This record gives sequence, C-alpha cells and structure tokens, in this order.
Amino acid sequence: MPKMKSSRSLSKRVKVTGTGKLKYVHAYKGHHAPYKTAKQSRQLRRAGMIDKTDYKRIRFMLVK
Repeated sequence: MPKMKSSRSLSKRVKVTGTGKLKYVHAYKGHHAPYKTAKQSRQLRRAGMIDKTDYKRIRFMLVK
C-alpha cells in the first residue's frame, strides 16, 4: 500500500516548535499596510500559535 502524503501547502505554512506546538506567520501583514495602526503591524509581526482546538486536525495533515 502506498504511503500517505502530507499536505504540502500546509507544511510550507506551519512549523513545529521544539515542544511540539505549531506556529505560523500571520496573514494581512503587507496588504494596505499604511492604513494599519502601528499596534496592528507590530502584533502581526509575531508568530502565531495554532489553537488547541485545531491542533489535532492540522497535525494529522502534516504527519500523514
């Protein structure tokens, strides 16, 4: 039986941290940037962590 393939598009967008959590880069960072407040731009720079409610589903797509 052939191997299960992981979702390649998702694996390019999500990284696994050392503790096993999933982090991603925020969207909406570059489009209409001059109209965003400094606070918005600063907070979008930080990496986001995948919520625990989505963790099981996304981890399954990565590890197939």
